[in-house]
Amino acid sequence: MLAEMRIQGLGVIEEALLELHAGFTVVTGETGAGKTMVVTGLHLLSGGRAEASKVRNGMLKAFVEGRFTVGKDDAAARIVTDSGADVDEDGSVIALRTVAADGRSRAHLGGRSVPVGVLAELSEQVIAVHGQNDQLRLLRPAEQRAVIDRFAGEDVGGPLARYRQVREEWLAVLTELSERSNRSREMAQQADLLKHGLNEIDAVAPEPGEDVELTEQIKRLAAVDELRAMATESHAAVSGAQDGDPDAPGALGLIGEAVRRLASAEDSALRDLVPRLEEASTLLSDVGAELGSYVENLDADPALLEKVLARQADLKRLTRKYAADVDGVLAWAEDARRRLESMDTSEEALAGLALRRDELAVQLVAHATEVSAARGKAAAELATAITKELSGLAMGQAELEITVEQRPAEHGDRQALAIDGHAVHAGPDGVDEVELLLRAHNGAPPLPVHKAASGGELSRVMLAIEVVLAHADTVQTLVFDEVDAGVGGRAAVEIGRRLARLARTHQVLVVTHLPQVAAFADQHLVVDKGTSGGVTRSGVKTLDQGDRVRELARMLAGMDGTETGRAHAEELLATAEKDKAKNTGAKRKRAKKG
Repeated sequence: MLAEMRIQGLGVIEEALLELHAGFTVVTGETGAGKTMVVTGLHLLSGGRAEASKVRNGMLKAFVEGRFTVGKDDAAARIVTDSGADVDEDGSVIALRTVAADGRSRAHLGGRSVPVGVLAELSEQVIAVHGQNDQLRLLRPAEQRAVIDRFAGEDVGGPLARYRQVREEWLAVLTELSERSNRSREMAQQADLLKHGLNEIDAVAPEPGEDVELTEQIKRLAAVDELRAMATESHAAVSGAQDGDPDAPGALGLIGEAVRRLASAEDSALRDLVPRLEEASTLLSDVGAELGSYVENLDADPALLEKVLARQADLKRLTRKYAADVDGVLAWAEDARRRLESMDTSEEALAGLALRRDELAVQLVAHATEVSAARGKAAAELATAITKELSGLAMGQAELEITVEQRPAEHGDRQALAIDGHAVHAGPDGVDEVELLLRAHNGAPPLPVHKAASGGELSRVMLAIEVVLAHADTVQTLVFDEVDAGVGGRAAVEIGRRLARLARTHQVLVVTHLPQVAAFADQHLVVDKGTSGGVTRSGVKTLDQGDRVRELARMLAGMDGTETGRAHAEELLATAEKDKAKNTGAKRKRAKKG
């Protein structure tokens, strides 16, 4: 969860520290005080887009710092450690985002500089921000389908994963079959060139590293006389018979003479040198034998040199055409053989691909049908649950319907799949189109949610969805930015009640202008605007009970200066506390009974 957040130089907020409650925290303040900067700060911590216009006038940078607490082995902790940062012993990690006045931004996690995308990955695991833009996203078909999948969990997730795996192979086969069929002439020409090259290489049959070995052999054959003289003289120097004198001692003879002289010495220090000289004699004897063998085997055959040069010329023809050396030529040949396998445009090859395509299509239909069935079942359950929540949000006559229908394939759709005799589009998320429909009252036709709901009703629909999906949401911190826009009266009280219910299992942060919602909070923060020296500054402070009464009275149409306003505010707080206590007690009874 988000334990605290510090904001500096962001919009009208000069500096503010928000210490957040683990349950329900509400943020209020007068219009223009900077409440939305709190949400803007959260967006920045979540890797959102940085804008220079958000930096406070007169400051070089804006800073947003958040301290998150994560579990030792959860996904959020793995993201932190994978980035090179460390999680503190108490499970906390500091995230920092800075935005310069020129729009450039930097991100830090656990004291280390990281790409902004790392903050986005972390936020996906720990925080979800819902605002007016999120309500607009809810109108998109993909988002509505995601709501169903989120509610269904593994019932959809399992078959959908299998569907995607088969679909990937199916698309690959479709692509290969299309290329082989449509580019048969071009591929045949390329295949002829590859075959010609392979035939040329196979005719020479080079061996790995052969060009290097031939170069060394040619050098040896070309300098055979010099090498023989060098080896012969070296052999004589080691074994004896130097300068044509058969009696001239070599190194072996001289060492042998030294051994004989020292072996008879009276001084033990000299005799102790004998074993070392004998060891040197053995080593020189081996060298002498190898030099003699080298001289005997040295071939000065001109015909062999000519043969080796001809072989080298054959290899050079290959290296001029296919690669820089023989090893590269062999790699080109191996790659050419693999490419030839994919260029087979014979009837047999095309028939084999078509058969594999059909086999995969059968599997894909089975998985798509399983996904659709799971979505249909989840849609009915979710619609019933959301309708029940809407009833408690002063939309008692409203009824939500969720349709799950197969998306027809358009003409020429290469991702078309035949299901029950109909061509449907097999997209990455299945073959289904999901739509949320709202029946505003009994007798009204079901219409798309954005057509049937007003702005305030759309907010309540989204809140109802969040309440129902809370059990399936792995994100611990939920942020709502004026989700109660366009709502008032009893509906506002119900929104506060449901947000409080969400706070039993999640950390909830709400920016609101409604006192009925704020009264249900466990913690109340106010963004306070003031002017000093002609400069407007805003800060955030935590309210005690007395301050809460005054703030709620202010929110009640500016009634903070009246007894009636304070009495009304106290009544709101008392009602909210009583409601929360009743629900907590009921929950404990159910748990004890279970």
